[in-house]
Amino acid sequence: MTATPTGRVARACAALLAGCLLVTLSPSAAAAAPEYTTAEAGNPFVDGWYADPDTVVYGDRYWVFPTTSKGYHEQTYLDAFSSTDLVNWTKHPNVLRTADISWARYALWAPAPIQRNGRYYLYFAANDIQNDSQLGGIGVAVADRPEGPYRDALGRPLVSQFHNGAQPIDQDVFIDDDGQAYLYYGGWHHANVVRLNPDMTSLGTFPDGTTYKEITPENYTEGSFMFERNGTYYLMWSEGAWTGPDYSVSYAMADSPTGPFRKIDKVLAQDPAVARGSGHHSVVNVPGTDTWYIVYHRRPLSETDGNHRQLAYDRLYFNADGTIRPVRMQVKDNFADGNALGWRTYGGSWSVRDGRYRVEQSQGGKALLDTDFADFTYDADVTPHGSGGDAGLAFRVTRPGVGWDSYSGYYAGIGPNGRVVLGRANDDWTQLGTAQTSVAPGSTHRLRVTAVGASIRVYVDDMATPKISVTDGTYRSGANGVRVFDTSASFDNVAISPAQ
Repeated sequence: MTATPTGRVARACAALLAGCLLVTLSPSAAAAAPEYTTAEAGNPFVDGWYADPDTVVYGDRYWVFPTTSKGYHEQTYLDAFSSTDLVNWTKHPNVLRTADISWARYALWAPAPIQRNGRYYLYFAANDIQNDSQLGGIGVAVADRPEGPYRDALGRPLVSQFHNGAQPIDQDVFIDDDGQAYLYYGGWHHANVVRLNPDMTSLGTFPDGTTYKEITPENYTEGSFMFERNGTYYLMWSEGAWTGPDYSVSYAMADSPTGPFRKIDKVLAQDPAVARGSGHHSVVNVPGTDTWYIVYHRRPLSETDGNHRQLAYDRLYFNADGTIRPVRMQVKDNFADGNALGWRTYGGSWSVRDGRYRVEQSQGGKALLDTDFADFTYDADVTPHGSGGDAGLAFRVTRPGVGWDSYSGYYAGIGPNGRVVLGRANDDWTQLGTAQTSVAPGSTHRLRVTAVGASIRVYVDDMATPKISVTDGTYRSGANGVRVFDTSASFDNVAISPAQ
């Protein structure tokens, strides 16, 4: 996934003589350039099971084209998503279907978008061929609009056989400053790069007369991705098994789009507190800035089905020497996108309205994220709306169920009268501490819980002095969430991070 001005789209646009359309942003769009630390409205950022996201910027919109993460023979179509702000996303269903590709049957994988010659191209893999006698490989589709519909441009695969041991899957397309287009691809632990001719639908040759150049870096499995920044070419790829927790992303740097590429480091890996199987990614640059994001798929901690993958993005940072800092999966949700994707509810009636997560009057409704933090700092804005009861943060939760104490874990809350409470639940309630703070009717409070080992501290509004400090080591890790007791409430600006 790349974007203007230093990603593959802008580099293509530098080659106007090669027929690329110039990508520009309006002044208002440029002024509103996204500057986030992560998907602050919550990961996953779109609904559904998806994987292998590639992204491009067309005009003032970010586009994400993922694989549909379903059973092998159900992967017969591709959806796309677009956004002007990386917060609110519009779904564009069925931008490409196997029904529109004469040679494709299933396993429609890893779409790679790009614009050139006034048209929109979408490269894809189909049929997951296992040898050269099978029909399939990498194809190319074309459309007049970013959302399609896309139609097969050739009536046959563009790359239909194994070369240098590389399975023809997981393609990425990149256009250099001189207008030369490249296709990077490969599975089965081998990676190739080929030149694309200006028509974008046929292969060229390198100066030595070869068509397929092997560029396999150390520990390469699949998922090639190329971008350029400040004159340096970055080849990235996925390592490990896509169904396993070891799935991850590594990278190499070079002075040429064809390498040589030597592995530098791993930049994205599973976080046992947040998600597993993070990989097959892309990278986007916010136009006119040096702000970058990595967009990838990952598997929720509680999911065991290999196809249950979701789309997420986090900030990508560079060191002064151009190397990439390891990515930390952050957990935030300000509900600005109008949904509560990733939250699971247990009792109560929950909804997102006016940028807040709300629950109607409930004796013990809970909403949890699929996390498993041990030591952490957990912040959220809490507004109790009832005349009694309390609302607040649940943490280190296991065995959640419907019912006011139907879980194991802790809860810290505040009532409309300013009473602060901390307790432990295990199908019953053990109070661990109380305090009092001044409140105004209907006021919002910033609650913070820090938990390090058996030390638990609860802060309300004043983040320097805890209202409650206890030592209790009954529960050492579990999910984070929000909860009410005998009231209604709203929540906002949730943020959870490992203890420093």
